[in-house]
Amino acid sequence: MIREQAKKYNGIPLSILDLAMINEGSDAGQSFKHSADLARHAEDWGYNRYWLAEHHNMPGVASSATSVIIGHVAGATKEIRVGSGGIMLPNHAPLVIAEQFGTLDAMYPGRIDLGLGRAPGSDQATAYALRRTLQSNGEDFPQQLEELRTYFAGNPTDRVRAFPGAGQNIPIWLLGSSGFSAQLSAQLGLPFSFASHFAPAYMMQALQLYHQNFRPSKDLQQPHAMMGINLIAAETDEKAAYLATSMQQQFLNIRQNKMAQFSPPIENIDAVWSQYEQAAVAQQSEAPSVIIGGPDTVKRKLEEFVEMTKADELIISSGIFNHEDRLRSYEIVSNLMK
Repeated sequence: MIREQAKKYNGIPLSILDLAMINEGSDAGQSFKHSADLARHAEDWGYNRYWLAEHHNMPGVASSATSVIIGHVAGATKEIRVGSGGIMLPNHAPLVIAEQFGTLDAMYPGRIDLGLGRAPGSDQATAYALRRTLQSNGEDFPQQLEELRTYFAGNPTDRVRAFPGAGQNIPIWLLGSSGFSAQLSAQLGLPFSFASHFAPAYMMQALQLYHQNFRPSKDLQQPHAMMGINLIAAETDEKAAYLATSMQQQFLNIRQNKMAQFSPPIENIDAVWSQYEQAAVAQQSEAPSVIIGGPDTVKRKLEEFVEMTKADELIISSGIFNHEDRLRSYEIVSNLMK
Protein backbone atom coordinates (compact mmCIF):
# COMPACT_ATOMS: atom_id res chain seq x y z
CA MET A 1 0.00 0.00 0.00
CA ILE A 2 2.85 2.39 0.74
CA ARG A 3 5.10 3.32 -2.17
CA GLU A 4 8.51 1.72 -1.62
CA GLN A 5 10.32 4.62 -3.28
CA ALA A 6 8.93 7.14 -0.78
CA LYS A 7 11.37 8.62 1.68
CA LYS A 8 10.42 8.64 5.33
CA TYR A 9 10.59 10.98 8.28
CA ASN A 10 11.51 9.18 11.51
CA GLY A 11 10.38 5.94 9.88
CA ILE A 12 7.00 7.17 8.57
CA PRO A 13 5.99 8.44 5.11
CA LEU A 14 4.88 12.01 4.51
CA SER A 15 2.09 12.89 2.09
CA ILE A 16 0.36 16.03 0.81
CA LEU A 17 -3.27 17.19 0.99
CA ASP A 18 -4.22 19.85 -1.57
CA LEU A 19 -7.46 21.82 -1.82
CA ALA A 20 -6.37 23.58 -5.03
CA MET A 21 -6.88 26.95 -3.35
CA ILE A 22 -7.90 29.83 -5.62
CA ASN A 23 -5.86 32.87 -4.65
CA GLU A 24 -7.38 36.32 -4.48
CA GLY A 25 -7.11 37.80 -7.97
CA SER A 26 -6.41 34.42 -9.59
CA ASP A 27 -8.55 31.63 -11.05
CA ALA A 28 -9.08 27.86 -11.02
CA GLY A 29 -6.90 27.27 -14.09
CA GLN A 30 -3.89 28.74 -12.32
CA SER A 31 -4.65 26.67 -9.22
CA PHE A 32 -4.58 23.47 -11.28
CA LYS A 33 -1.23 24.44 -12.81
CA HIS A 34 0.15 25.02 -9.31
CA SER A 35 -1.20 21.66 -8.10
CA ALA A 36 0.46 19.78 -10.95
CA ASP A 37 3.73 21.64 -10.37
CA LEU A 38 3.68 20.94 -6.63
CA ALA A 39 2.93 17.26 -7.27
CA ARG A 40 5.93 16.97 -9.63
CA HIS A 41 8.18 18.52 -6.99
CA ALA A 42 6.66 16.35 -4.25
CA GLU A 43 7.43 13.25 -6.28
CA ASP A 44 11.07 14.32 -6.67
CA TRP A 45 11.31 15.14 -2.95
CA GLY A 46 10.07 11.70 -1.88
CA TYR A 47 6.51 12.36 -0.68
CA ASN A 48 4.38 9.23 -0.62
CA ARG A 49 0.98 10.35 -1.91
CA TYR A 50 -0.80 13.47 -3.16
CA TRP A 51 -4.47 13.76 -2.25
CA LEU A 52 -7.14 16.27 -3.24
CA ALA A 53 -10.25 17.09 -1.23
CA GLU A 54 -13.85 17.48 -2.40
CA HIS A 55 -15.46 20.80 -1.50
CA HIS A 56 -18.38 22.66 -3.08
CA ASN A 57 -19.76 26.19 -3.24
CA MET A 58 -16.49 27.69 -2.02
CA PRO A 59 -14.98 30.46 -4.20
CA GLY A 60 -11.53 29.84 -2.78
CA VAL A 61 -11.40 26.08 -3.45
CA ALA A 62 -11.14 24.55 -6.95
CA SER A 63 -11.24 20.84 -6.06
CA SER A 64 -14.99 20.27 -6.50
CA ALA A 65 -14.61 17.88 -9.47
CA THR A 66 -12.14 15.84 -7.45
CA SER A 67 -11.73 12.82 -9.71
CA VAL A 68 -11.02 15.07 -12.71
CA ILE A 69 -8.20 16.87 -10.86
CA ILE A 70 -6.80 13.55 -9.62
CA GLY A 71 -6.44 12.54 -13.27
CA HIS A 72 -4.79 15.88 -14.05
CA VAL A 73 -2.23 15.44 -11.27
CA ALA A 74 -1.61 11.75 -11.98
CA GLY A 75 -0.98 12.62 -15.63
CA ALA A 76 1.59 15.22 -14.61
CA THR A 77 3.56 12.75 -12.44
CA LYS A 78 5.07 9.29 -12.80
CA GLU A 79 5.19 7.38 -9.51
CA ILE A 80 3.62 9.22 -6.60
CA ARG A 81 0.25 7.87 -5.46
CA VAL A 82 -2.62 10.25 -6.21
CA GLY A 83 -6.06 10.12 -4.67
CA SER A 84 -8.94 11.70 -2.80
CA GLY A 85 -8.79 13.07 0.67
CA GLY A 86 -11.62 12.64 0.23
CA ILE A 87 -14.60 11.93 -1.90
CA MET A 88 -17.77 12.65 0.10
CA LEU A 89 -19.68 9.45 -0.65
CA PRO A 90 -23.16 10.71 0.40
CA ASN A 91 -22.92 13.23 -2.46
CA HIS A 92 -22.65 10.52 -5.12
CA ALA A 93 -24.10 7.27 -6.37
CA PRO A 94 -21.60 4.54 -5.40
CA LEU A 95 -21.72 3.20 -8.97
CA VAL A 96 -20.48 6.54 -10.32
CA ILE A 97 -17.54 6.57 -7.89
CA ALA A 98 -16.66 2.98 -8.78
CA GLU A 99 -16.66 3.89 -12.48
CA GLN A 100 -14.66 7.11 -11.97
CA PHE A 101 -11.96 5.50 -9.87
CA GLY A 102 -11.97 2.38 -11.97
CA THR A 103 -11.23 4.67 -14.92
CA LEU A 104 -8.45 6.45 -13.04
CA ASP A 105 -6.91 3.14 -12.00
CA ALA A 106 -7.05 1.88 -15.60
CA MET A 107 -5.20 5.02 -16.72
CA TYR A 108 -2.67 5.05 -13.86
CA PRO A 109 -2.52 1.46 -12.55
CA GLY A 110 -1.29 0.96 -9.00
CA ARG A 111 -1.19 4.68 -8.21
CA ILE A 112 -4.77 5.64 -7.27
CA ASP A 113 -6.16 5.91 -3.71
CA LEU A 114 -9.84 6.30 -2.85
CA GLY A 115 -10.31 8.15 0.42
CA LEU A 116 -13.96 8.42 1.48
CA GLY A 117 -15.76 10.71 3.88
CA ARG A 118 -19.39 10.95 4.96
CA ALA A 119 -19.71 14.73 5.44
CA PRO A 120 -21.41 16.77 2.68
CA GLY A 121 -18.31 18.91 2.09
CA SER A 122 -20.65 21.88 1.74
CA ASP A 123 -23.66 23.63 3.23
CA GLN A 124 -27.13 22.08 3.28
CA ALA A 125 -28.38 24.00 0.24
CA THR A 126 -25.42 22.78 -1.80
CA ALA A 127 -25.89 19.25 -0.50
CA TYR A 128 -29.46 19.39 -1.77
CA ALA A 129 -28.26 20.64 -5.16
CA LEU A 130 -25.81 17.74 -5.35
CA ARG A 131 -28.10 14.94 -4.22
CA ARG A 132 -31.59 16.36 -4.91
CA THR A 133 -32.67 14.87 -1.58
CA LEU A 134 -31.74 15.30 2.05
CA GLN A 135 -33.07 11.93 3.13
CA SER A 136 -29.46 10.80 3.60
CA ASN A 137 -27.50 12.65 6.27
CA GLY A 138 -24.58 10.23 6.33
CA GLU A 139 -26.25 7.63 8.51
CA ASP A 140 -26.41 5.18 5.61
CA PHE A 141 -22.71 5.62 4.87
CA PRO A 142 -21.87 1.99 5.84
CA GLN A 143 -24.46 0.74 3.35
CA GLN A 144 -23.15 3.05 0.63
CA LEU A 145 -19.62 1.87 1.33
CA GLU A 146 -20.68 -1.77 1.09
CA GLU A 147 -22.39 -1.09 -2.23
CA LEU A 148 -19.23 0.61 -3.55
CA ARG A 149 -17.02 -2.28 -2.46
CA THR A 150 -19.41 -4.71 -4.13
CA TYR A 151 -18.92 -2.91 -7.45
CA PHE A 152 -15.13 -3.21 -7.09
CA ALA A 153 -15.49 -6.91 -6.18
CA GLY A 154 -17.11 -7.43 -9.57
CA ASN A 155 -19.32 -10.46 -8.94
CA PRO A 156 -20.25 -11.76 -12.44
CA THR A 157 -23.77 -12.60 -11.25
CA ASP A 158 -24.58 -9.04 -10.15
CA ARG A 159 -27.18 -7.34 -12.30
CA VAL A 160 -25.34 -3.99 -12.20
CA ARG A 161 -21.55 -3.89 -12.54
CA ALA A 162 -18.97 -1.13 -12.84
CA PHE A 163 -16.99 -0.95 -16.08
CA PRO A 164 -14.23 0.08 -15.45
CA GLY A 165 -14.07 -0.75 -11.76
CA ALA A 166 -15.11 -4.39 -11.46
CA GLY A 167 -12.24 -6.55 -10.23
CA GLN A 168 -9.82 -3.64 -9.77
CA ASN A 169 -7.84 -3.44 -6.55
CA ILE A 170 -8.13 0.23 -5.57
CA PRO A 171 -7.13 0.93 -1.95
CA ILE A 172 -10.03 2.39 0.05
CA TRP A 173 -9.37 4.66 3.02
CA LEU A 174 -11.96 6.01 5.43
CA LEU A 175 -11.59 9.63 6.49
CA GLY A 176 -13.11 11.22 9.54
CA SER A 177 -13.12 14.01 12.09
CA SER A 178 -14.88 12.03 14.84
CA GLY A 179 -15.10 8.47 16.13
CA PHE A 180 -17.61 7.18 13.57
CA SER A 181 -15.21 6.50 10.70
CA ALA A 182 -12.50 5.44 13.14
CA GLN A 183 -14.68 2.59 14.40
CA LEU A 184 -16.00 1.66 10.96
CA SER A 185 -12.55 1.52 9.36
CA ALA A 186 -11.33 -0.57 12.31
CA GLN A 187 -14.22 -3.04 11.99
CA LEU A 188 -13.62 -3.40 8.24
CA GLY A 189 -9.84 -3.59 8.50
CA LEU A 190 -9.23 -0.49 6.37
CA PRO A 191 -6.63 2.28 6.65
CA PHE A 192 -7.88 5.39 8.43
CA SER A 193 -7.05 9.06 7.93
CA PHE A 194 -8.08 11.47 10.68
CA ALA A 195 -8.66 15.16 9.95
CA SER A 196 -6.59 16.34 12.89
CA HIS A 197 -5.71 19.46 10.90
CA PHE A 198 -9.21 20.83 11.53
CA ALA A 199 -10.62 18.62 14.34
CA PRO A 200 -7.72 18.31 16.80
CA ALA A 201 -9.94 17.99 19.86
CA TYR A 202 -11.13 14.49 18.82
CA MET A 203 -7.77 13.27 17.53
CA MET A 204 -6.57 11.05 20.37
CA GLN A 205 -10.03 9.61 21.04
CA ALA A 206 -10.44 8.62 17.38
CA LEU A 207 -6.98 7.05 17.27
CA GLN A 208 -7.73 5.02 20.38
CA LEU A 209 -11.02 3.78 18.93
CA TYR A 210 -9.30 2.78 15.69
CA HIS A 211 -6.49 0.84 17.33
CA GLN A 212 -8.63 -0.83 19.98
CA ASN A 213 -11.25 -2.05 17.52
CA PHE A 214 -9.08 -2.93 14.53
CA ARG A 215 -9.78 -6.28 12.88
CA PRO A 216 -7.26 -7.59 10.32
CA SER A 217 -8.62 -8.04 6.81
CA LYS A 218 -7.44 -9.12 3.37
CA ASP A 219 -6.75 -5.43 2.72
CA LEU A 220 -4.75 -4.68 5.86
CA GLN A 221 -3.21 -6.92 8.53
CA GLN A 222 -2.16 -4.12 10.90
CA PRO A 223 -3.83 -0.75 11.59
CA HIS A 224 -2.55 2.15 9.52
CA ALA A 225 -3.47 5.64 10.72
CA MET A 226 -2.59 8.75 8.76
CA MET A 227 -2.91 12.07 10.56
CA GLY A 228 -3.54 15.47 9.00
CA ILE A 229 -1.33 18.45 9.81
CA ASN A 230 -1.48 22.12 8.85
CA LEU A 231 2.18 22.94 8.33
CA ILE A 232 3.83 26.15 7.20
CA ALA A 233 7.62 26.16 7.02
CA ALA A 234 9.93 28.99 6.01
CA GLU A 235 13.55 30.03 6.52
CA THR A 236 12.70 31.63 9.86
CA ASP A 237 9.95 31.43 12.48
CA GLU A 238 9.10 35.07 11.72
CA LYS A 239 8.56 34.50 8.00
CA ALA A 240 6.52 31.38 8.65
CA ALA A 241 4.28 33.34 11.06
CA TYR A 242 3.77 35.98 8.36
CA LEU A 243 2.87 33.37 5.73
CA ALA A 244 0.47 31.73 8.20
CA THR A 245 -1.72 34.85 8.29
CA SER A 246 -3.34 33.62 5.04
CA MET A 247 -4.40 30.42 6.79
CA GLN A 248 -5.58 32.41 9.82
CA GLN A 249 -7.71 34.63 7.59
CA GLN A 250 -9.18 31.48 6.06
CA PHE A 251 -10.07 30.17 9.55
CA LEU A 252 -11.65 33.55 10.31
CA ASN A 253 -13.68 33.56 7.08
CA ILE A 254 -15.06 30.11 7.93
CA ARG A 255 -16.12 31.32 11.38
CA GLN A 256 -17.78 34.38 9.84
CA ASN A 257 -19.48 32.34 7.07
CA LYS A 258 -17.70 34.61 4.62
CA MET A 259 -17.30 33.43 1.03
CA ALA A 260 -13.90 34.55 -0.20
CA GLN A 261 -10.89 33.53 -2.22
CA PHE A 262 -7.64 32.68 -0.46
CA SER A 263 -6.12 35.86 0.95
CA PRO A 264 -2.53 37.09 0.74
CA PRO A 265 -0.57 37.32 4.01
CA ILE A 266 -0.74 40.54 6.01
CA GLU A 267 1.64 42.22 8.42
CA ASN A 268 -0.87 42.78 11.23
CA ILE A 269 -3.36 39.97 11.64
CA ASP A 270 -4.75 41.61 14.78
CA ALA A 271 -6.25 44.34 12.61
CA VAL A 272 -8.81 42.00 11.04
CA TRP A 273 -10.41 40.24 14.01
CA SER A 274 -12.06 40.95 17.35
CA GLN A 275 -10.66 39.63 20.63
CA TYR A 276 -13.29 36.88 20.63
CA GLU A 277 -12.43 35.86 17.06
CA GLN A 278 -8.74 36.00 17.85
CA ALA A 279 -9.22 33.59 20.74
CA ALA A 280 -11.33 31.23 18.63
CA VAL A 281 -8.82 31.16 15.75
CA ALA A 282 -5.92 30.83 18.20
CA GLN A 283 -7.54 27.72 19.69
CA GLN A 284 -7.57 26.20 16.21
CA SER A 285 -4.17 27.44 15.03
CA GLU A 286 -2.29 26.56 18.23
CA ALA A 287 -3.30 22.88 18.21
CA PRO A 288 -0.52 20.26 18.07
CA SER A 289 -1.63 19.50 14.50
CA VAL A 290 -0.74 23.04 13.38
CA ILE A 291 2.99 23.56 12.87
CA ILE A 292 4.40 26.94 11.89
CA GLY A 293 8.07 27.86 11.91
CA GLY A 294 11.58 27.62 10.58
CA PRO A 295 13.32 24.27 10.01
CA ASP A 296 14.34 23.71 13.64
CA THR A 297 10.88 24.57 14.97
CA VAL A 298 9.19 22.37 12.38
CA LYS A 299 11.50 19.45 13.17
CA ARG A 300 10.86 19.72 16.90
CA LYS A 301 7.08 20.02 16.57
CA LEU A 302 6.88 17.19 14.05
CA GLU A 303 8.77 14.94 16.46
CA GLU A 304 6.42 15.92 19.28
CA PHE A 305 3.35 15.22 17.12
CA VAL A 306 4.62 11.82 15.99
CA GLU A 307 5.49 10.88 19.56
CA MET A 308 2.04 11.96 20.77
CA THR A 309 0.00 10.20 18.08
CA LYS A 310 2.25 7.26 17.06
CA ALA A 311 1.00 8.01 13.54
CA ASP A 312 1.87 5.60 10.72
CA GLU A 313 1.84 8.41 8.17
CA LEU A 314 1.38 12.19 8.09
CA ILE A 315 -0.51 14.13 5.44
CA ILE A 316 0.40 17.80 5.27
CA SER A 317 -1.72 20.73 4.14
CA SER A 318 0.13 24.01 3.62
CA GLY A 319 -2.16 26.98 3.12
CA ILE A 320 0.36 29.42 1.66
CA PHE A 321 -0.61 32.17 -0.78
CA ASN A 322 2.50 32.44 -2.94
CA HIS A 323 3.29 29.32 -4.97
CA GLU A 324 7.05 29.63 -4.58
CA ASP A 325 6.67 29.99 -0.81
CA ARG A 326 4.46 26.90 -0.74
CA LEU A 327 7.00 24.91 -2.74
CA ARG A 328 9.72 26.03 -0.36
CA SER A 329 7.66 24.96 2.66
CA TYR A 330 7.30 21.42 1.34
CA GLU A 331 10.96 21.38 0.32
CA ILE A 332 12.05 22.29 3.85
CA VAL A 333 9.98 19.40 5.21
CA SER A 334 11.40 17.07 2.56
CA ASN A 335 14.91 17.91 3.77
CA LEU A 336 13.95 16.40 7.12
CA MET A 337 13.32 13.09 5.33
CA LYS A 338 16.92 12.87 4.11
